[in-house]
Amino acid sequence: LVSATNTTNVNIPQMADTLFERSTNASWVVVFKALVTTHHICVHGNERFIQYLASRTSLFNLSNFIDKTGSHGYDMSTFIRRYARYLNEKAFAYRQMAFDFTRVKKGAEGVMRTMTTEKLLKGMPVLQTQIDTLLEFDVHPKELNNGIINAAFLLLFKDLVKLFASYNDGIINLLEKFFKMKKSDCKEALEIYKRFLTRVTKIGEFMKLAETVGVDKNDIPDINYAPSSILESLETHMNGLEDVKGGKKGEGSPTKGSPTNNVSPTSTPAKSSNAVPTLQPPPGDGAAAAAPEPAEDSLLDLDPLASTGPPAPSATPTSWGDLLGSEMGDSLLSETPLASEAAPSPAVAAPTPAAAESSVSLAPPTSTAAATSPGATNMDLLG
Repeated sequence: LVSATNTTNVNIPQMADTLFERSTNASWVVVFKALVTTHHICVHGNERFIQYLASRTSLFNLSNFIDKTGSHGYDMSTFIRRYARYLNEKAFAYRQMAFDFTRVKKGAEGVMRTMTTEKLLKGMPVLQTQIDTLLEFDVHPKELNNGIINAAFLLLFKDLVKLFASYNDGIINLLEKFFKMKKSDCKEALEIYKRFLTRVTKIGEFMKLAETVGVDKNDIPDINYAPSSILESLETHMNGLEDVKGGKKGEGSPTKGSPTNNVSPTSTPAKSSNAVPTLQPPPGDGAAAAAPEPAEDSLLDLDPLASTGPPAPSATPTSWGDLLGSEMGDSLLSETPLASEAAPSPAVAAPTPAAAESSVSLAPPTSTAAATSPGATNMDLLG
């Protein structure tokens, strides 16, 4: 079927409609396999397939699906309903953004890093909703007890790694633009950032479940945490903007419309978030990670099971204090010093699923104001 999507004489709508028809079967086995097949084609097939799904007015209608043939059918029906919701949301996100977050280019030249402020404020809530729907699959190790749900979980795991990479890229871009935004845009950006902080723990827990289906531990990104002072400084900056009449501190153009309507009702910002996530390199890579390389961002494929390119260098971590510079003073320069030279940008998250996989540096921005001195204190965000 994947090969068929790349053939010009294959009728994509007919293929999709056949899968939709299979999903109306009474057996949980048949329905679950139809969903897994649809997801697999979305990931590995021609993009025309997900384009067609996004163009449909209705997709999987399985919110009330129950297989009453046995207790196992009842258990699996729960995950069928959740899985169908995610696939529907994946197609809906494509309809809104005209691209698949899991397929876009990552890194400094990637789609999320080069978005304009207006499109970013619209796109980030869409991405957050897709991640939320994926996390709602909410499976436990004891429930991964057959090959069908394991196949679905593995596809979700791969999607989540790539979605989180796009999520990080979007947050980096948001922080780079934060100090040039008008007050109204700053408020939206701050809420997006707070929601980001509330999701990283759940994302990490979901990823670690992959060990139960045979994924190597070294292929699963580790999520660690960086200083909480970033959130405090962003809030201080925004409060400062509110005190300035005429918006002299806020630059740039206002966004048309608010993206908050696209956010899931359950997506509430954290009242007190205390960390920014970083992804720790797997065991055995410590020696390579310890030697800083020239600051350079690269294309990233975070799929831990299907490497498609050579390893790429990660950016040199530098001072979080440089992020806010003269805007916030020296409140961030409280961590262990690394070096006396400041690099262009520090690392927010560097997911390194395995030594043979591509790595990436996901970094928040430097302020428009230069650091007070070339010997600004640095800190290790990966340690």
